Amino acid sequence: MSMEHYRAAQKAGKKDLQTRTSQKLSVEMPALDAILEHVDISGEVPLGLVDIPTELIVGTKTCGRASSFAPNFMPILGENTEFAAKWSSLCDAHLKEGIRDPIVAYEYMNHYYIQEGNKRVSVLKYFDAISIPGYVTRIIPAREDTPESRIYYEFLDFYNATNINYLFFSKEGSYAHLAFHLGHRRYERWSMDDRILFRSCYNRFADAFKELGGDKLNMTTGDALLIYLDLFDYSQLVDETPSAIKENLRKMWAEFELKNAQEKPSVKFDPAPEQKKNILTKFLTASEEEDVTHIAFINKKTPETSSWTYAHELGRLYLKDAFHGRVRTKAYDNISDTEDAVAAIEQAIADGNEMIFTTSPEFLSASLRVAVNHPEIKILNCSLNASHKYIRTYYGRMYEAKFLIGVLAGVMTDTNKIGYIADYPIFGMTANINAFALGVKMVNPKAKIYLEWSTLKENEHIDLTAKLYSLGATYISHQDMIIPRKISRQFGLFRVNGETPVNLAFPAWNWGKYYERIIRNVQNGIWNTEEKSDANKALHYWWGMSADVIDVIWSSAVPDETRHLLDTLRNAIRNYDFNPFDGILHAQQGLISKDANHTLTPREIISIDWLLDNIIGRIPTANELREDAQNVVRQEGIRKEEPTT
Repeated sequence: MSMEHYRAAQKAGKKDLQTRTSQKLSVEMPALDAILEHVDISGEVPLGLVDIPTELIVGTKTCGRASSFAPNFMPILGENTEFAAKWSSLCDAHLKEGIRDPIVAYEYMNHYYIQEGNKRVSVLKYFDAISIPGYVTRIIPAREDTPESRIYYEFLDFYNATNINYLFFSKEGSYAHLAFHLGHRRYERWSMDDRILFRSCYNRFADAFKELGGDKLNMTTGDALLIYLDLFDYSQLVDETPSAIKENLRKMWAEFELKNAQEKPSVKFDPAPEQKKNILTKFLTASEEEDVTHIAFINKKTPETSSWTYAHELGRLYLKDAFHGRVRTKAYDNISDTEDAVAAIEQAIADGNEMIFTTSPEFLSASLRVAVNHPEIKILNCSLNASHKYIRTYYGRMYEAKFLIGVLAGVMTDTNKIGYIADYPIFGMTANINAFALGVKMVNPKAKIYLEWSTLKENEHIDLTAKLYSLGATYISHQDMIIPRKISRQFGLFRVNGETPVNLAFPAWNWGKYYERIIRNVQNGIWNTEEKSDANKALHYWWGMSADVIDVIWSSAVPDETRHLLDTLRNAIRNYDFNPFDGILHAQQGLISKDANHTLTPREIISIDWLLDNIIGRIPTANELREDAQNVVRQEGIRKEEPTT
């Protein structure tokens, strides 16, 4: 019987060699000694006796031991060899009483290489053992400035807190992301109960994911688990049966395929051209032309208490006149967190809404969770840098307006000190700050921008305008709009002179036009056309001045000559003749772009995580912010991780 198992294992080994040959991959089993020949080693750490995940055992310690196996650890020597006899004997022992003797292995970059017990590993892999006990020595490479090195050092921190060795990710920040989902701080020690519960959840998820073909995707099981937890809470996973997990995976499988394809999101910079209507349709009533479209808006706050919600409310009200009654809208305000957002979106669907706009990045997870269960509903989230298949995202190129306001500030400053008050360190905000700084530098290279963050814990009870004024900044850029119940002149760019602030300019969001064009895309079939043409990509609308959804309003305090310069630059931006991020860029930490003819790509602009060298300030991390701001940053933050102190 054991020889039959050997023949089956040998067949699997030869098949692995054939597959690798056809794919032009190496047919040699990796040997750690060869790998380490050109590696700078920081140290070795004995881990003692641990359970080694068999899927992470990838090679042998020395080259000489590797010749008897295919890379999948199945035997390839003939069945009449001494090797085959020993393998068969181990097989008998395993079937009768189990293989108990621990192996000896080295761990390097979260993969294991066997020094003693290669045949034991081969037999146990053949029988699909989940783990193998072994004495392990960890070889730690010197830290390098590469994604692989950073991910591995994140794993080391995670291991020190959890003693979990079976979980690995392919993207930076994933261990902190997992800790957040489980309600832990990044370096918080896990209890034994925490580990047992997580292992149970992980095993059920891993089995379901593999059964559906997840092992054929270009991602780790850990990567897939994080995608799952972005939609379904960990508390839900704890109570889910394997069949329920599998059903949820089926519903969201397009998310895994999207991530597996590694296609960049399709970014639409302008709305599709509007289709001309037949002249007769202009005279048809709403009921004659088409059914009324019902649309919901899910808002974090109310229009009376939030300038952001107020701007979106103006956009919602604009739709009534734009569509002459063919669109009916309803706002759901004061939605505080993800669970409330899920409930609000579900209620909006129950109320008959066919299209839903969630106006805060905080609602991204809730939007996605509901969209998976309601593919018939069109759900869009107002955020930047998200990549999901079941929803679309939309935002504005506000950096274009901020650049122009920066030019104005650079011209007007009388102290060469300019204040900038930002709120959340999220995608898009850093582009706005740097575009403002570029505008200043274009006309006044000696000026400096003093950056403050209103959501920092340490700034909660500080008058930041007064603080910046005390530093010598007489021109300050603050929030984009006023809050209706909190009338103030401290918005946009304003001059501080110890008396009433003087407003010069403010950036304007024209959400009404934005929403109108998206809705018309649905009505005229462009939405479905985009769905087909970008079938394997996430879709994001990122419109700007060219689409009339972003603009700048100047006050009479701006000199005519300066306004002429600003209008010239605005027209150049609108016509794509000029981009603020053209040319050489000097950041605080050094040169970002040294080519005078280079322009940052949209992805580079969205993902900016640096500040220009004329900015005095920094980008804070999530745990430095107030709790309400931390929730936003965990969704859309440039720097989600806690500092590595």
